[in-house]
Amino acid sequence: MLYLCPTPIGNLADISERVLETLREADVILCEDTRTSLPLLSHYGIKKPLISYHKFNENDRSAQILSRLEAGEKVALITDAGMPAISDPGQILVKKCHERGLEVTALPGPCAFVTALALSGLDSRSFRFEGFLPTDKKEQEEVLEDLKAARGTTIFYEAPHHLLKTLKRMEPFCLGRKAAAVRELSKRFEEIRFGTLEELSAYYEANEPKGEFVLLIEGSSRQQREEKLRSRFENLTIE
Repeated sequence: MLYLCPTPIGNLADISERVLETLREADVILCEDTRTSLPLLSHYGIKKPLISYHKFNENDRSAQILSRLEAGEKVALITDAGMPAISDPGQILVKKCHERGLEVTALPGPCAFVTALALSGLDSRSFRFEGFLPTDKKEQEEVLEDLKAARGTTIFYEAPHHLLKTLKRMEPFCLGRKAAAVRELSKRFEEIRFGTLEELSAYYEANEPKGEFVLLIEGSSRQQREEKLRSRFENLTIE
């Protein structure tokens, strides 16, 4: 069986007993970066064969992992932090396992966007997780256009060195809407900052962003959604 094992997003104490037990019993552990995973495993006295499994070798390495699973091995997948397959490697392998009829289970545990959403106080009944903003300009434009009329909270991940550029890129699509920037979740310097995207941009221009960020943007108003719908009809051409 393939076990998706979530790891702490900051505080090492957030790992579950079930995850630790699974890692101790695994025949092999897939990890995104051995340099990140080894300190965690060493902290809990876990010594198992490690195989690097990341976004650059995910397709090629999946065949090797499937062979191990078909041979009856117990394979655990961890990433640098949080839940595997959520803006991290794992989705391709999970899909291939289902296609081959191989068993997969996901253990509950830390996930940065869920933790940030609960912390923010923004709408959690209706929300959409986008992960990192696409680098492809066309895809990025489509995501941002959809953001104009988003009903619920939209959630993004962002690295500190890209944060300011991303905030400014999003500004025209979310004018006046409340947002939250959450950083260093579960760590000593955990912080949540509220404001419009314009206000957050101004703050981080004056204060260098540090740590990994989760950005949350409240949903659009009914008026904004109606304007978006009206503009779509106006842009239609009738042949």
